Amino acid sequence: MKNVLLIGLGRFGRHIAMQLSQLGHEIMAVDWNEERVDKVLPFVTNAQIGDSTNAEFLRSLGIGNYDICFVAIGGSFQNSLETTSLLKELGAKLVISRAERDVQEKFLLRNGADKVVYPEKQVAKWASIRYTDDHILDYMEVDASHAIFEVEVPEGWVGKTVGEMDVRKRYNINILAVKDEGEFSIAISPDTYFAANNKLLVLGEYRALQKCFHI
Repeated sequence: MKNVLLIGLGRFGRHIAMQLSQLGHEIMAVDWNEERVDKVLPFVTNAQIGDSTNAEFLRSLGIGNYDICFVAIGGSFQNSLETTSLLKELGAKLVISRAERDVQEKFLLRNGADKVVYPEKQVAKWASIRYTDDHILDYMEVDASHAIFEVEVPEGWVGKTVGEMDVRKRYNINILAVKDEGEFSIAISPDTYFAANNKLLVLGEYRALQKCFHI
């Protein structure tokens, strides 16, 4: 369980609050808009109405006590940038800020953000990869070069084993798990057998995954 400061309670911030709540984290939620604060009360530990660009207000929250500070402000990049910078000045351990454009991401990283999330861009990339190929069932970006895909077993692999296919050496990808009838097994060995109804979780570089699964 972590102590989380969440600033900005629009739709994106509210969804973060809901997810953090499900994971059992302690959440302090902040927004200048009373109505937005009221909407997240069922999901947060504490909430305050206030201006996150005011250094004294932020200082009163005890910034150094939070494990993570999320800046989920939308609509006003100036406020997001000022808040991000102030949080770092006040001793925030980890600041994760929201960007809505590429140029915003660069400014946020230069002015105190440790990490930047870019929801629209990330969802667009996920959707374009997920839904343009019938073999891809899910997708998660690991970094700029690597990803985890959930894919159907290629037709040429059916009836063979991991060892016979020599997957890691031949394709330079790692099989993390095999899914059979909705259950994942991570006990992968050279004797692991590929059945027609199996699904695979595979990790590798984009280029290797694209080549292997003809994405």
